[in-house]
Amino acid sequence: MTAGDLNLTLHGYFRSSASFRVRIALNLKGLTYQTLAHHLRRDEQRAPGYLALNPQGLVPTLIANGQAIGQSLAIIEFLEETVPAPALLPPDPLGRARVRALAQAVASDIHPLNNLRVLRYLREPLRQPEDAVRHWYQHWVAEGFAGVEQLLAGGAAGRFCHDDLPTLADVLLTVPAALAAQLRVAVHGATRSAEAHFEGLQARAVRAEEAAGARAFRGPGGRHSEERGDQGGSEEQPNARHATEHRTSHAQPAKPAR
Repeated sequence: MTAGDLNLTLHGYFRSSASFRVRIALNLKGLTYQTLAHHLRRDEQRAPGYLALNPQGLVPTLIANGQAIGQSLAIIEFLEETVPAPALLPPDPLGRARVRALAQAVASDIHPLNNLRVLRYLREPLRQPEDAVRHWYQHWVAEGFAGVEQLLAGGAAGRFCHDDLPTLADVLLTVPAALAAQLRVAVHGATRSAEAHFEGLQARAVRAEEAAGARAFRGPGGRHSEERGDQGGSEEQPNARHATEHRTSHAQPAKPAR
């Protein structure tokens, strides 16, 4: 299968970090796709029409030639298998394992503790004050970043997370790393070591975005197409609105399925 054989529609939201990472992968691979936006704070992802596509009521969902695929890592692995170039996984088994481990550190360890539904549950049924919710978020993100940075320091890190080309690890790390500056302020008083972790991840995020931008952030004629929605940051992580909102397709986001 080639890129030309794929008809892709991404159901997501610009403030969803999981949708963000899928857009990065699509753009790195130079794929054309349309987006359908579902406003998470209005619970549009719980509409019956969308639940028919994704019974979990989560974004993103990729529709590939009429078939629905949920879960961001599954979507990215599908793209890697169907459009293998440019590759997001190294050619050797150990390299692939290392890249997947770095990606899972974000997808399985950092993100699930701080996504919208978890933060909502802390605020509402558990009646935790906003300071406690913020502390919860900052604690797990800071701890996760510190561990990831040590993993990066202990392996084949080059210009990117693994050698000198962007991989699945960069796709996953770009979203939280793009928040490094804000998080450093939010955890003001943390050790210099923790601040160094944030700075290192932020530098990698910039390099990954530059690589993706050079390939495919611009649409036909060099024009940009951008999702519209509330200004501000990610549903889970503030100020995550970033360059990967630019799509290779010029279709306007449609209303959620009803």
